[in-house]
Amino acid sequence: MAEKFPQGAAPQENKMGVLPIGRLLTNMAVPMMISMLVQACYNVVDSVFVAQISEDALNAVSLAFPLQNLMIAFGAGTAVGINALLSRSLGEKNQAMADRAANTGIFLALCNFALFALIGIFFSRTFFELQAGGEQVIIDYGVDYASICLGCSIGIFSQFCFERLLQSTGRTFLAMCTQLTGALINIVLDPILIFGWFGLPRMEVAGAAIATVAGQIVAAAAALVLNLKCNPDIHILPREIRWHGKVAAEIYRVGFPSIVMQSIGSAMVFGMNKILFSFTKTATAVFGAYFKLQSFVFMPVFGLNNGMVPIVSYNYGAASLPRVKRTIKLTICTAMAIMAVGCLIFQLFPQQLLMFFNASEEMLSIGSVALRIISVSFVLAGFDIIAGSVCQAIGNPLYSLITSVCRQLVVLLPVAWLLSHTGVLTLVWLAFPISELVSLVLSAIFLRRTMRAVAERIGSRAA
Repeated sequence: MAEKFPQGAAPQENKMGVLPIGRLLTNMAVPMMISMLVQACYNVVDSVFVAQISEDALNAVSLAFPLQNLMIAFGAGTAVGINALLSRSLGEKNQAMADRAANTGIFLALCNFALFALIGIFFSRTFFELQAGGEQVIIDYGVDYASICLGCSIGIFSQFCFERLLQSTGRTFLAMCTQLTGALINIVLDPILIFGWFGLPRMEVAGAAIATVAGQIVAAAAALVLNLKCNPDIHILPREIRWHGKVAAEIYRVGFPSIVMQSIGSAMVFGMNKILFSFTKTATAVFGAYFKLQSFVFMPVFGLNNGMVPIVSYNYGAASLPRVKRTIKLTICTAMAIMAVGCLIFQLFPQQLLMFFNASEEMLSIGSVALRIISVSFVLAGFDIIAGSVCQAIGNPLYSLITSVCRQLVVLLPVAWLLSHTGVLTLVWLAFPISELVSLVLSAIFLRRTMRAVAERIGSRAA
């Protein structure tokens, strides 16, 4: 491979610069949407099996979400920065920078793993004690789950990195294959390890964690092999997997706001869990079930989003404004349509959805109202997600950061806290559509400003 595609040599014209946008977006996004749906499926299956143990076990996994989300924030945020830099470099025909982005990204993924392994091993119990108070069963379950997921997180960080390298060069089908592999392994191992099938010991919540990290590690290994064997647009070289200050700074110029935005999500969930726990621990279980269920709606949009980002970055680097605009418009319309379908399902079938989690009568009563109220904001969220990623993909990540901070910290948590003082749990759920409405206004303003700046830059480059 090294002889056929020597380092520093530019590959032939990438499909992201020549295929019709509709066909290209379908080609790039559909595999990612399918793989994201499968990931949503195994996330839900995880909780479905855990819910068969007890509501306390489900609560423990739900309370672990802020830690897991923080880990995902660092992995996905770093990957967003790698994606944007790598795709833009390929669009500019800068092969050396594309290779350096890939190799530096791998090094950063390993650094993220080291950080979160330490957090998982030494701080899991403190984290759950802060949320669950004196509920010792929930705390013990949570520590079992989080310490394994974070302590063995090399799989998820490597998976994010290697799959994003495939996506950045247009090989989304290969990325889908690795994600499907990891998801299927997780789904198969979940009941075996949780309930102790085939003579294995019954591990309960710890079994769910082991199944999760096993799937991630296998998927990461598969993605690495596919990059080495089937991705000639980049060159992974062991001697280059090291710290490159300027490249890391460029990766995190785009990726750090994404990390902060998703980390804010962890703070939001932590805060909401505290608010809901003050009513009843069942409300916290409902919130955890909602996050699992909404992934079936949001994950396809994230997959669509992942397909869009390299197209926008590549064509921005290639100074093709019409292709950038066409990609953004088509992606926004598709995302909002997906969200509308999701909203309809949540409105019509909330109890049926909650029964997947072995819901009690109290959980059904609280959860039906919660799902109907929160899902009202889905269509707005579809626009917000795509608009924020457009800003990141073309170098204006601060706009996405401001929108996310306002939505989840400045609006959502304070509104939920204020409404909780009414003593009416139903009113607390209204904080979600209120915050999404504020986000819609900000996203529309920032997207318009970004597109104006893009037109000016491309115009000045052409002149």
